Amino acid sequence: MKLIVQIPCYNEAGTLEETVADIPKSIDGIDTIEILIIDDGSSDGTSELARKLGVHHIIRNKRNMGLARTFKKGLDHSLSLDADIIVNTDGDNQYCGADIAKLVQPIIAGTADITIGDRQTSTIAHFSLGKKLLQRFGSWVVRRFSEVDVPDAVSGFRAISREAAFRINIVSSFSYTIEMLIQVGKKGIAFTSVPVRTNPKTRDSRLFNSVFRFIERSGTTLLRMYSMYQPLRVFTLIGLVIGLIGTIPMIRFLYFYLFVSGEGKIQSLVIGSAFLIVGVLTFILGLMADLINHNRQLIEMSLEKLRHVEDAQKALLADASARSAVVEEQPVPEKLEESSSRQDDQ
Repeated sequence: MKLIVQIPCYNEAGTLEETVADIPKSIDGIDTIEILIIDDGSSDGTSELARKLGVHHIIRNKRNMGLARTFKKGLDHSLSLDADIIVNTDGDNQYCGADIAKLVQPIIAGTADITIGDRQTSTIAHFSLGKKLLQRFGSWVVRRFSEVDVPDAVSGFRAISREAAFRINIVSSFSYTIEMLIQVGKKGIAFTSVPVRTNPKTRDSRLFNSVFRFIERSGTTLLRMYSMYQPLRVFTLIGLVIGLIGTIPMIRFLYFYLFVSGEGKIQSLVIGSAFLIVGVLTFILGLMADLINHNRQLIEMSLEKLRHVEDAQKALLADASARSAVVEEQPVPEKLEESSSRQDDQ
């Protein structure tokens, strides 16, 4: 069984050596462990340092593409390298590399396809009280939307089986953590969570400039991804809210028309009608979005099958090459050599 530890990096020359050194050289149940560096357009010599450290695989983005796209690129490259399990960790050495063995055990045992590392944020010393509360609340919100019950929803320390990697399609640009969990829940991928340790803080996060920016980006990503997978539910809820707002002026109109003057308030009728029409149109948009969602699912199924076909073709080509090499190396039998030499003499 082959394990590839992928490390998305952006200007991580100061911490990469510690991160690589922290990765275990052997794990029970794993035959081969290799390291993949995905350099996201670094300008501090991250790739050059990775080569000096003897990293097995290095790919580099010509410009900074963001964490989510870099993660997805590493996932695809790991699959092309025939990885059976892919572990993602951070280049700032935030996570304890020795706990990779704990991450992969549920996948080796066949009880899960994705394992999320739980940092146990309530015990991390350098996390402020506000950050701990925000982390707990954010994980609760993600659990509610994704229906994936893990305590540390935004942890980037994850192990992914080959089969699960075929099914994951990251399309957001900010962060893959939330989107992956939504896909795990909606696609019925087996998952689990294990407690992991963290190392002392080495630097501030480069994913966001402030807490409010992080909340904004995470919230929009969550809403966008949830709407992608549950469009009818989202648009129906919005349509109901708009429709309920429209009923208020309509009730006002009916009240004045029936019980006061017999004329009603025309402006209330107009406003209420407009809101009700918008609510109905929003529901219709939800139906259309739901049809598009089913079409997207068919496309994802086709993409997954295509990946399996390409994987099978690659295995067949490798097997054919190995067989041809064996045939070429086989010695010519002595009787055939004697017969050919006699024919040459004649």
